[in-house]
Amino acid sequence: MGHENNRSSAAHYRCIGVGVGPANLSLASLLHGRPEVPNLFVDRKESFTWHDGQQIPGTTLQVSQFKDLVSLADPSSPFSFLSYLHEKGRVYHFLNARFDDVPRREFRNYLAWASRRNENIAFGETVREVAFDDEANRFTVRTDRRTATADNVVVGIGSRPWIPPQGADGQGATQFHVADYLERAHGLGGKRVVVIGGGQSGAEAFLDLISRSGAELPRRVSWISRRQNYFPIDDSPFTNDFYMPSHADYFYGLPREQRHHLNTRHILTSDGISESTLREIYQAIYVHRFVEDNDDLVALHPDRDVFDVSPGAVGGWEVSARHNGESDSLEKFEADVIVWATGYRPAAMDFLAPVADRLEREGDELRVDEDYAVRWDGPADRRIFVQNGVRGQRGLADPNLSLNAWRSRRIADRLIGVRSDEQLASFIEWSSKSAPRDERWSA
Repeated sequence: MGHENNRSSAAHYRCIGVGVGPANLSLASLLHGRPEVPNLFVDRKESFTWHDGQQIPGTTLQVSQFKDLVSLADPSSPFSFLSYLHEKGRVYHFLNARFDDVPRREFRNYLAWASRRNENIAFGETVREVAFDDEANRFTVRTDRRTATADNVVVGIGSRPWIPPQGADGQGATQFHVADYLERAHGLGGKRVVVIGGGQSGAEAFLDLISRSGAELPRRVSWISRRQNYFPIDDSPFTNDFYMPSHADYFYGLPREQRHHLNTRHILTSDGISESTLREIYQAIYVHRFVEDNDDLVALHPDRDVFDVSPGAVGGWEVSARHNGESDSLEKFEADVIVWATGYRPAAMDFLAPVADRLEREGDELRVDEDYAVRWDGPADRRIFVQNGVRGQRGLADPNLSLNAWRSRRIADRLIGVRSDEQLASFIEWSSKSAPRDERWSA
């Protein structure tokens, strides 16, 4: 349920946020306690969720706990992960546990805690449209519960599960996205399961399936990936400099084609598999094959492209794939259940329809400036900001937690009219520096 004291129907705000995922929740946390910036954040969900269908026991974050909602922008904020642990009375227990990585469920609980303690957040409220009143010089935001006005709007609706066209028609109990894994991956004992997708989510689903025992263990689990192998995430120190503010600004200034190339080339810095997960999978396969003599349980098929899914001859599904290195190949996999771990795509922003023709675009994205404000034909002091929706302009870090707090600080500064000090730049010189002119050669 939302906070009832936000149900006023005639209020005006400096900022209204659409969506309350980690991105807008970060901004709401940084703006909390700032009376000069009255703000409201709404979300259509009845309560906070964050990949709840993928909270498989044992899964962990792939980033540091310092990359929470606020710490890298304001370490003194009462909305930090450390503040959460302290309020819950388990700081020492967390330290003594010595987690190599934070349990994902714990981080999800932290995010929900932050959303509950912020009276400027309202759940169970769907934004229908965002319009701009040129005469009044303000945005009008209409939800299913109220109409309010704002100087600025911040869109942070995140992404939605994506299944390719060849699987879209069969969604249900026997075909589903990994986002619904906990709800639907039951009763799979003795069945043939195919997991499609070679990133972290696919790896976690595959590991969970082959780790089941007794009557819960599937008959066969096949793992298909377009990648040439099951590659680990690149989490090395200099690679992580891609996820610093200085690189985000450098990336923003590059030509569009070069940005696309960098995102494609370095995808494993954000979408690879945790080494610990890969090790657990390998060890589980070893035990099944060599210790328990279960040779037929696991099938690994990387470097394949799934091009068709059709009903099987005797029930279930037939998955057709081609080997990317063997153009004439054709492989078919029989499946009772298919788990699509095929990622996410930006959610639709249909509520922006009244102003859509006034907003500049870059390909599939809204074009933003250096502070994530959409370029448009309206007044310079009235803006629509976009969070977690411009990876093509801001790099692989855009949907990642790494720069969440920094991006929110950029937006908050723009709303307030200040510029906070930046952290020191990367050790790496991302752009070239022109050599000083030698006068001896100037004649």
